[in-house]
This record gives sequence, C-alpha cells and structure tokens, in this order.
Amino acid sequence: MARDVLIDLRHITKVFPPDTVALSDVSVSFESGEIHALVGENGAGKSTLMKVLYGLERRDAGDIFFRGAKVEFRTPREAISAGIGMVHQEMLLIPEYTVWQNIVLGAEPVRAFGAIDVHRAREAVRQKIEEFQFNLEPDTLVGDISVAARQKVEILKLLYRNVSVLVLDEPTAVLTPQEIPQLFSELERLRDKGHTIIFISHRLDEVLTLSDRVTVMRRGKVVGTSAASDLTKEDLARQMVGREVLFTSQRQPQEPGEMVFRAQGLNCSDTEHRARLHDATIDVRAGEIVGVAGVEGNGQFELVNAIMGLAPMTSGALEVNGKDITRADILARRALISFVSQDRGKMGASINASILEDAVMTHHILDPGFSTWRGLGLNYRRAVVFTEQIRTQFSVSMSGVRDPFRSLSGGNQQKVILGRELLLETPFVLMDQPTRGLDVGSIEYVHQLLLDLRSKNRAVLLISADLDELFTVADRIVVMCQGDIVADLATDTTSREEVGYYMLGGKEAEHAETGS
Repeated sequence: MARDVLIDLRHITKVFPPDTVALSDVSVSFESGEIHALVGENGAGKSTLMKVLYGLERRDAGDIFFRGAKVEFRTPREAISAGIGMVHQEMLLIPEYTVWQNIVLGAEPVRAFGAIDVHRAREAVRQKIEEFQFNLEPDTLVGDISVAARQKVEILKLLYRNVSVLVLDEPTAVLTPQEIPQLFSELERLRDKGHTIIFISHRLDEVLTLSDRVTVMRRGKVVGTSAASDLTKEDLARQMVGREVLFTSQRQPQEPGEMVFRAQGLNCSDTEHRARLHDATIDVRAGEIVGVAGVEGNGQFELVNAIMGLAPMTSGALEVNGKDITRADILARRALISFVSQDRGKMGASINASILEDAVMTHHILDPGFSTWRGLGLNYRRAVVFTEQIRTQFSVSMSGVRDPFRSLSGGNQQKVILGRELLLETPFVLMDQPTRGLDVGSIEYVHQLLLDLRSKNRAVLLISADLDELFTVADRIVVMCQGDIVADLATDTTSREEVGYYMLGGKEAEHAETGS
C-alpha cells in the first residue's frame, strides 16, 4: 500500500572533528503510518542520523523535509513540538514518581497561579493509556514496575505530547522473550492509528518480524532500503557487514574439566539493608561457558560486583583454581580473573586516556615486563608492542596507539578491552554483557572468542540479557530472579520460553511448556 512521504532526509553529511565522517551524503525517506527499521554495524551512522533529525546534532550539509516543508530542528524540544519524539535506550524516568507524574513532567496542565492541575493531568494520562491499550496504572510508582512497563511509560511521555513520529533506539534490548510480542503488538497498533515508527535494532529477526521497510547503513552511507518481506536475516547481515555472517552455533560437544570457579552462598545487601543477592551458588569448570540470564535488576549486577570485590558480601565464599579469594583485594582477584565490564565507558576503560593506556591497564601492574628499571615508570616500548598486538590479534580499526580511546567506535573500544583482558591468560573469565550495543559482525567475533576460550579450557561466566547469545555459546544457563538462582539448565535440553518463564518468576518448568 502506497503511503505519503512524511520525513525526507536528503544528502545529509556529518563530520566530527578533525576528520571522522559519520554521515556521507545520506538520503532516506520515512513514510506516514509505517514501521521503518534502521540497521547497520556500530559506527555505521544510524544513531547520528537520528540525532541530526531530532536536533541533538547539527549536520554539515543536506536538508530535512517534514510534511513537505524544509525544517531545521535546533533542539529536541523543537522536534517534539513538531511531532517527532525519540526514546533512548537509557530510560530517563524518576523511580520515586508515579506513572502519570513521569508522563506529564515538564508539560503539566496548570490552574490559576501556576498550580499543577493534578486531576486533569492524571485523567489525561489515563485516557492516553486507554486509547493506546498500554495496560498501566497511573498511580503506580515507576520504581515498582517492570522494565517493559517503563518502556511503555517512555513511549506514553511522547504520545502525551502528541508526537506522530516515534524514534526507538534498541527498544527490546532489556526485555524478556515474553515481553517482546506485547511491545510489538502495541507498536503495530500505533502504526495502524497513523503513527510512524523508526527503530534502531541489532536483532535482525525482530527487524524482519516488526518492520514494513528496512534501511541498511554501512560506514556512514545508505546501502539500500527494501521491504522487510523481501529480505532474510542473511541478506541483512551481508548488507550490513559486507560478507557472510554465521548465525548457527559453532559450539562443539566438549566434556568440562576440573572446577575452576565456585561461588558458594553469596549474600549481598544494598545501602538500605535490602537483600540483593540470596545464597547465590554457581560453579564453572575448565572448558565450560556458563551463562547467567535474568531481567535486568534481579541480582546480576550485584553478583558481578561481589565476584570482583566491588561490593561487600554479608556472607558466602569465592574460590578460583582452588584459591580462596573471599577476602582478597581487587588486585589479587585480577591476577586470577579476566573481567569485561558491562559499562566500558565508566568501568571498563578511561575514555579520555589513550588507546595505549587503556590497553595496558592491569598488565602494567601484574607483569613486571611493563615496568622500566626498578619499576619507576612504564616501559613505553613494551606497551606499544603490546597494544599493536591487540590491534592485530583482535582486528582493531584505529589510526595509532596514542589516539584517545574515545576516538574509537563502540565495537573497536570493546575489542581493545577484550584483547587486554583475554591476554591476561587468567584461568577464569567473567564477562558482563560483552556484546551489548555491538553490531552483528562484532557479535559474531566476540562469540568466536568465547568459544576459543572454551576450547583452551578456560572457564567463562557470561552475564547476558540476550537469550540468543546464551543459547549460541553457553553450555549451561543459570537464571536469576529477585536475587535468587531459580534454575540451572543445560542449554541443549531447555528452550528460550522455559528460560524466559523462570526470568519472570516461574518456579515450575512445566508451566512454560503448557503456556499457563
């Protein structure tokens, strides 16, 4: 069915100083009442293009047309006023406020003398919830609702402001398998009511399921736009990466070896003495990858911090290679544990440091070869050689080792961190969301690294919100719910539905099979 062009981006160019071309002569149009996916590798220009449209970035060349008129949005507020809203992957909600308070914040109806008209505000939100069938309670605190419900609140914030275009950045990244179809149904209802939805995603199956059309970007240019019905996942991956991408698991049967890592009865509480981790017990053997699944906020973060000594445990024991590290300091743990943090910008690296400085972190302390005579400084020549080794061995695209770490794309930053950690050659590897935000080609690369570790008899604990990832590389999947380990499942004998059921608090596996 032919639709009218609503947004027309023509010859958009964006260059970040001094010479990084993020967008090169990009032209793409979005039609009224369609769901349009934007896909591509990290650094392909997807987010930059949407930020240009939304007024978060200024373009260097090109024109934007909205409803046939040439426009210039200098701020997101101007874009929202025109009818274009963007939901970012990082949700910007206030947990202590109710659903209706979060939705109207900044656009509250007022009575005389500027007082907020609470009744009118709450009623307007209730009507929007009913109109779009979002199944939310206006008076519930946002801190008490699920991640999926918070996503609906973010969308309703924009619908309350009467936007006709929704731009969604990785909308399913933190949802369980059971929650995704509901979100898709709601987005389809919005489309059928005339809204235009543009969404950025790395999950190609979802792209093909939800979207009407798909635009592929690569290296700042548009490769092409096609009807989703004319594409396969393999087609999309080939256009995105420029080569064939493997989607099937390459994990071969392998008998695990001796016990390498054991966490026994870990308990951890927050600052208000609320239990965040309850008697968590996990073990990982040599040549084994154990995955940790769970809706975000169910104890995974506390588990990682407890293992790394970043959060105090109230009780429990930790052991690596037969050595008790329960009370060991962080440096002693780092001699035994390679650690890839979920937040490469805040914990995994120093964004403002050079690539070389980030590459040698930890090595410069644990390996005497990185020190000059009498340990008075860094052996710069050794550090350069090591950084170049990471560049070659992990296929890092960079200009030079002295460049700032922030100059690298997200995928290349992750490769530097992976190189640094895996070259520590520790017996135990802890990976927390190592592929979050990466494109399909980079994800394939990380998965192969994980399987290589497994073949070399290293023990890997992988925390991931992506069930496809866990089923691709993990031998076992342990599921966390409200701080408890509620299941320990062999990957080859379980299903995504069963794991998702446990993630949502189910205790009996047969319920997942019967759909009850």
